[in-house]
Amino acid sequence: MSVFDLSVTDALLSTTRAVRKRLDLERAVPDEIIRDCLELSMQAPTGSNKQGWRWIVVTDAGKRESLAEIYRKGADTYLQDGYQEAKAAGAAQDVRVYESARYLSDRLEEVPVHVIPCIEMHADPADNPELWWPSLMGSILPAVWSFQLALRARGLGSTLTTLHLNCAEEAAALLGIPDNIKQVGLLPVAYTKGTDFKPAKRRPLDEALHWNGW
Repeated sequence: MSVFDLSVTDALLSTTRAVRKRLDLERAVPDEIIRDCLELSMQAPTGSNKQGWRWIVVTDAGKRESLAEIYRKGADTYLQDGYQEAKAAGAAQDVRVYESARYLSDRLEEVPVHVIPCIEMHADPADNPELWWPSLMGSILPAVWSFQLALRARGLGSTLTTLHLNCAEEAAALLGIPDNIKQVGLLPVAYTKGTDFKPAKRRPLDEALHWNGW
């Protein structure tokens, strides 16, 4: 017998969306809520229990504006090209995704909290990339998802973006990030406009499932 209410747990897992257009840009986010969600994220599993997570929380308006400029430098060509390709292909869902991403890019500095998840690098991934990159990401992405779930449970939304990493060195210089710390994304965080998120339309499980071999 489960010790959890499965209906609540399943709803949380299936309705934690990538939120962009429904981020409330006018409502302040208390620092304590961010701290509470990050405390929960640090219960996530981590490779060899090294606990190499590092979190940079940016609420300063000037630094958010600078991060938004860096983000747009890394994102705008990609988003514009992707939007045009999706539109030409008649891929309506992809068009909506790109429109949403462009909306966020245009307003990123207005999002009250930017969170940059990072991981401490204990070795050079170039020495064994097939092992080290999965190991590094496997040690931080579970914590990122836990953070996003904790936000959702408190009425906040986020989306894991990576396009500012095209200019990661500029962000590192802005925020004083040491050389041995790897940025893995940027999460814009805010309260959401409403909380009535629904499960997304996904491909059938059997199209992605392989059992006991490919």
